Amino acid sequence: MKWNRWYRNLAFRKKVLLSHLAVSLIPVIILGAFCYIQTRNLLVNREKEALSETLDQSAITLDSTLNSYVHVMENLTWDNKIKQALTARYESNYEMYLVYRDVIDPTFLRMKSLNPQIRQLSIYSANPTLYPHGTNLMPVGRMEDFPGGPDDYNIHWIAGENGVLKMYCRIYSEFNQERNVAYMDLDYDSTFGPLTRLFGEDYGVMIADEEGKPVFSYSSFAKDGTDYQALELADLADGTEKLDQYVIGENTIPASGWRVCLYRPLKAVSSSAMSITFLMIGVIAFCLLIILWASVVLSKSVARPIGELICNIDRIEEGNLSADVMEDSGDEIGRLINSFRNMVDRLNYMVNEIYKSKIAQQQYEMKALQAQINPHFLYNSLSLINWKAIMAGQEDISEMSQLLSTFYRTTLNKGKNVTDVKGEWDNTCSYVRIQNMMHSGKLEVRTGIEEGMMEYQMLNLLLQPLVENAIVHGLDYKTDPGPKILVITGCEEGEELKFTVCDNGCGIPEEVCRTILTARTKGYGVQNVHHRIQLYYGEAYGLFYESRVGEGTRVTLRIPKVKKEEEGAAT
Repeated sequence: MKWNRWYRNLAFRKKVLLSHLAVSLIPVIILGAFCYIQTRNLLVNREKEALSETLDQSAITLDSTLNSYVHVMENLTWDNKIKQALTARYESNYEMYLVYRDVIDPTFLRMKSLNPQIRQLSIYSANPTLYPHGTNLMPVGRMEDFPGGPDDYNIHWIAGENGVLKMYCRIYSEFNQERNVAYMDLDYDSTFGPLTRLFGEDYGVMIADEEGKPVFSYSSFAKDGTDYQALELADLADGTEKLDQYVIGENTIPASGWRVCLYRPLKAVSSSAMSITFLMIGVIAFCLLIILWASVVLSKSVARPIGELICNIDRIEEGNLSADVMEDSGDEIGRLINSFRNMVDRLNYMVNEIYKSKIAQQQYEMKALQAQINPHFLYNSLSLINWKAIMAGQEDISEMSQLLSTFYRTTLNKGKNVTDVKGEWDNTCSYVRIQNMMHSGKLEVRTGIEEGMMEYQMLNLLLQPLVENAIVHGLDYKTDPGPKILVITGCEEGEELKFTVCDNGCGIPEEVCRTILTARTKGYGVQNVHHRIQLYYGEAYGLFYESRVGEGTRVTLRIPKVKKEEEGAAT
């Protein structure tokens, strides 16, 4: 009864937390224990299979290595040139020198280079007419006792745990019974080295020859014997109880007849299952954290919408007319939140409508002021200046006023974005004449355009910025003697119109010229022209720059041909 009362008096969030812990933790623990037991058994069996597979693979690898040695020995003992060299009778040292140079040395060098595990390759010969030749050819008297009989032509292995691995084989000769024996001293460590890297730790391997003598032995156990002890060949022969503590696998190497034994302690194999234990504990702990997190989230899910609603009400009281609270549920809290949000949205709509009407009113007033500035006022003023200049005999002022009138009339173009080629050309020529007058006639201007181009239309204000750049940034900075030349041409090329503006000014540095159309470069306002062309006509058209410092600049403008009757579609 007391427990029931205590539980009823708990906060709702704590009730949810305890319920989730009780309902979720019990099945998690049961499932974790079951998975641990099954996984441990599976892991032990898999380790036994891995031991057998590793042993088979290691035996195959070692057999392949020994077979390679056997092939080298067989190639040496059955080489006809070697046999002839060993059985021949030599009358001079020169004959022996030729045999050493052309037969023995090349053969030995080739075999050693192809098999770096061979530390020494020698032939012991009883031929009395052959002189010793380093370690390649030595008299048979220097050879240790041959392990085989006089008619034994089999390969004999001599190996031991003291790092000795040798091969002997008598060279068969059909016509000469002299004793010639091939000998190979092999690298013990490189031959058996792979057996020391089969597992990370806690394993042992032994190799015995056909007579049961040890060939190789290795174990990764602690030398003090506190944990595991290495096995001996005697243990395998006696079958002691000590073997019950190990997982043992055996195999035979066909190339030499050696027996390989690989063993691991059972405790070492089963101890790897401890990682599964820790993993299961970690999984259970992780599940517990997830349960706690889910309980907290669930308990907060009810109080969260109300808390957000209160925060939004507080912001509105402070003058911030924005509501970011939302609720998808259809319960009473959800309906309350959605109604509040709709009310705030309606309030914002009404406020925004008032603001927009005020902004629109200001824009209308600005347009009314702009409308008062009539272009005809500018043209009439320039006409009056022209008339006054003519009356006063000031021809320069008259010409300047006429050029300005023509320039601004074609520039404004009645507010249109597209003009004909003739209007753009007249605008450019007027600008050039104005600039030449401002430069006291020091500019040498050359212009030329094909008459057939005048029937096409184009974007306005494309040529004038190019001419302005040529004068302001090119010719004005020309320092070498000679006239300041400006060339403006226009021609047709296929389905394109091509305009060229050339000057012999100071030129543009190479690094600036490469990026003049892409980077923002101070003093070169041609990016807008290039972008307008590509936006209107496509990326295949635009400006193309060529320049050399001290020689001048050439800019080419390419646009497609557009007839005047297509103006309505183009604009």
